[in-house]
Amino acid sequence: MSLKSIFKNLGPGPIIAAAFIGPGTVTVCTLAGVNFGFSLLWALGLSIISTVVLQEISGRFGLVTGLDLSQLIRRQKGNQIFRYFSMGLVLIAIGIGNAAYESGNISGTNLGLQIFWEAPTLNFARLEIHTGNMILGVLAFILLWIGNYKVLERLLVGLVILMSIAFSVTAILTKPDWSNVLAGFIPTWNIEELPTLVALIGTTVVPYNLFLYASLAKSRWSGSDAIPWMRRDICISIILGGLVSMAILIVGAANSSSEITSAIDVSKGLESVFGSFAKYLMGFGLMAAGLTSSITAPLAAALVICGILGWSQEIHSLSMRISMGIIVGLGLLFASLGIKPVQLITLAQLANGVLLPLISGWIIYIASQKGVLGNYRNKTGHTIVAVVIWLVTLILGLKSIVAVLGI
Repeated sequence: MSLKSIFKNLGPGPIIAAAFIGPGTVTVCTLAGVNFGFSLLWALGLSIISTVVLQEISGRFGLVTGLDLSQLIRRQKGNQIFRYFSMGLVLIAIGIGNAAYESGNISGTNLGLQIFWEAPTLNFARLEIHTGNMILGVLAFILLWIGNYKVLERLLVGLVILMSIAFSVTAILTKPDWSNVLAGFIPTWNIEELPTLVALIGTTVVPYNLFLYASLAKSRWSGSDAIPWMRRDICISIILGGLVSMAILIVGAANSSSEITSAIDVSKGLESVFGSFAKYLMGFGLMAAGLTSSITAPLAAALVICGILGWSQEIHSLSMRISMGIIVGLGLLFASLGIKPVQLITLAQLANGVLLPLISGWIIYIASQKGVLGNYRNKTGHTIVAVVIWLVTLILGLKSIVAVLGI
């Protein structure tokens, strides 16, 4: 099979990679490198495997059943109270959560933009309007409004490739000790590393991506015959995204700054390595990461909202445009006016902490049922691997809940 054929049949996988490589991932991976060197590279490797396994299951759902996860939840039979509870939890975690996180995506994109051009801040009475955030938020909405799934795939593939080049080149130019880099893939345990380890996996294994890929996969391909292409698509995309995350961690490990508060601060510490060129590479990488997440977060939220409520999921439909507009609008409001949506983010973290193990456990259980996926259900070995991964998501969920409640 030729490389040209693989790329020709590449599906929505790059959108998933673009979704989890956002400003939060850049910051978490940077700080992991700054604080612990290469020792947590193994955690990123684990997160890549976990993401591939769970996303493959969600993609298989979409191709075999012709439904995405939100539609499956809406159509589930049995206890109606549990059904409505599930629908409400998903709407809170994905809808409100993505709106809150969109503000971070827009702000992160602007942080990268500021390396090249700092947009003015307008003051009206007590309000501060950050025009850079405003411009980028409007740009994300325009791309969603006029685009289609194929156009968005090509745009995000391009951005992911450019982002990969930016961070990879930056990592190589730091001239790391490759023997130490390889040693970082050997699992080690240090209680001080636990919060960062959880954060690294949590920024890759994202609940809304499970909904997103099932929906996009069934739109890109038709029927179970496309499962092999779907598997190649998700493996190539997630591995590429994981390599970008590893490159960011390696860049962080080379930093010499005494104080780090964001990924851009790393560029200052790298100037002794290869001059001011560092900040431009980091700036472009962060801008690309923010823009891709600014597009995928409202897209995923809109697909989930429309699926749960039984509305059209066609990207040009009124229901999708209104849903995407609300998510971008709220994110833009928070980012442009300097509002910190602490309560929304807290609620989103709590809901996602519950949602991640519930959704991953649910899809693992359903994927083993012959009545749903027939001959394409999980075999015993696949189920065992998936259950181990579920235990990881359970730990992540409990950690998130404990952090929010301050227990």
